[in-house]
Amino acid sequence: MKYENVIKGEFISRPNRFIAKVNINGTEETVHVKNTGRCKELLIKGATVYLSVSDKESRKTKYDLIAVEKIRENGKALLINMDSQIPNDVAEEYLKKGEIFSKAAVIKREVTYKNSRFDIFVADKATKAFVEVKGVTLENNGVAMFPDAPTLRGVKHIKELIAAKNEGYDAYILFVIQMKGVRKFTPNAETHPEFAEILKTAEKSGVKILAYDCRVDYNTIEIGEKVSVIL
Repeated sequence: MKYENVIKGEFISRPNRFIAKVNINGTEETVHVKNTGRCKELLIKGATVYLSVSDKESRKTKYDLIAVEKIRENGKALLINMDSQIPNDVAEEYLKKGEIFSKAAVIKREVTYKNSRFDIFVADKATKAFVEVKGVTLENNGVAMFPDAPTLRGVKHIKELIAAKNEGYDAYILFVIQMKGVRKFTPNAETHPEFAEILKTAEKSGVKILAYDCRVDYNTIEIGEKVSVIL
């Protein structure tokens, strides 16, 4: 996936979940944050951020904050895409290449099952599968984790995936790690123990749990390599 028009800025502050103040070429601008998660370890005063520029005159803000450089302990910058809307797009793009399923698979977005709306539904010959996609931006010493805040919605979706599996569907949870340079993925049990436990239950129930890192540049993101999942 590619963003058409991207510029660099310096993060100043985040007044609320939806907006941030960013220094762009010496001018303080209000920008839309495309991730309502906490992201406290990413959005630090002075951090280099990347913004997509919109040409829609009806918008309140001209810019969307899509990526940030996280300075690791070794002093090197790790570029992290933090656009919470992009993981579903890159997952669909990846699946259409014939990864996981065949190239002939029919892929649909936002399909309702019982009380949940799953991100992707796949029909591949006799296989019918639901895929729930989770974007991951939290990293600590090369370990990617999810979630960065308690997610009751995430727990609900996993319970519905287990129900779908029990009714004969294939079910997948696909963690899209929006960065390179991680060794493994694990649920963030400290932040949300219930999510970590339901993830273990899902695996025991036959739900396939996958994690992939991403090749990230300031204006592009695509799924890269499979990452080990440690529950």
